[in-house]
Amino acid sequence: MRVLVVTAVPVERDAVTRAFGGAEEHVALPGAELHRRGAFDVLAGGAGPAAAAAATAFALASGASASGASSYAPYGLVVSAGIGGAFTPVTPLGSLVVADGIVAADLGAETADGFLPVTALGFGRDRFTPPPALVRAVASATGAAAGPVLTVSTVTGSAERAGALLAAHPGALAEAMEGFGVAEAAARADVPVLEVRAVSNAVGPRDRDAWRIGDALAALTDAFGKAASVLQGWNSHEDLEG
Repeated sequence: MRVLVVTAVPVERDAVTRAFGGAEEHVALPGAELHRRGAFDVLAGGAGPAAAAAATAFALASGASASGASSYAPYGLVVSAGIGGAFTPVTPLGSLVVADGIVAADLGAETADGFLPVTALGFGRDRFTPPPALVRAVASATGAAAGPVLTVSTVTGSAERAGALLAAHPGALAEAMEGFGVAEAAARADVPVLEVRAVSNAVGPRDRDAWRIGDALAALTDAFGKAASVLQGWNSHEDLEG
């Protein structure tokens, strides 16, 4: 099975591709470039949900087959991947998170009574649920914690905002900026989606000196090395069977 992995920036893309053996091939797409190793195509789609959705949609529409983007060969799975902030101490720096829910945490409206998600406004959706059996298998293979990962358009920078997010989304493990956009594009193409994050910092006040980006990127490489066979061999019937 062919797998599309979408990151925000090239350094995350390179961390993922380092996990896979074999020669690397580059395939040009509109506004982006796939880095292919074996069954895995890895794309740095840009920061934020809009850029991630657009890049994912282009890649899914092209199919980016082994002979180039002009020949259609569909993907069986899309993975949103990269580093992110975590609601510690549940998920400490350098640890891994696999999303059992991909949640748009700030898509909605501010009201006098507080924030309303887009679903409360009567339209749209604010959550995607990755295949449960795949979540369990990847968590087992990598040692990742499984739980909701929040997608935000503005990175949290205060303890007050971190507390508000946790109050609105109990059990959330991490936040990042691309997962929901990737999931939206994947859902429209009827392709299953997963999100994997390596923790580089705590959600809350921005203390750059405390960030561990290098450790998180190394953890991301290690995660995809351990999960590669699970991702490539996963069959959607596993979830239909329980």
